[in-house]
Amino acid sequence: MAKQKVQKTNAIRLLDQQKINYDVYEYVVDPEHVDGITVAHKIGYDVSLVYKTLVATAGANKYFVFVIPVAQELNLKAAAKVAGEKKIDMLPVKELLGLTGYVRGGCSPVGMKKLFPTFIDATAQQHGDMIVSAGKLGLQMKVQAADLARITRAQFAALTV
Repeated sequence: MAKQKVQKTNAIRLLDQQKINYDVYEYVVDPEHVDGITVAHKIGYDVSLVYKTLVATAGANKYFVFVIPVAQELNLKAAAKVAGEKKIDMLPVKELLGLTGYVRGGCSPVGMKKLFPTFIDATAQQHGDMIVSAGKLGLQMKVQAADLARITRAQFAALTV
């Protein structure tokens, strides 16, 4: 039986270009439940290994990307501190697609329209592997945390409440 081919997203194409190893997981999307905890259960992984991508702003044209475990909340004070800002706010969902090229629930830290300053929660270093969106609802990818940090030029930091 032939293996079903996965549609390549910008995120997957960038990993291929950089020769970064990854595994892809597809799942059926339920529009009512696009949260990361539901996604972790659908792909059969513990929530501690699945990460969500959040975009924040510190005012006009200052954007930051934070990658944190799906069961955690971003500590805005800690995030502002690592970003070198006094205060940051979450980007309104209606602005996400235009800024990143990705939709809510399908936002990958890899392959955004621009490379924004990116920070990955330090817990990812403990696991080695981490799972993030592959840039499309219904598609996740498992990568080494160090590889993700390299391709996004990210720093590791304590980011959660």
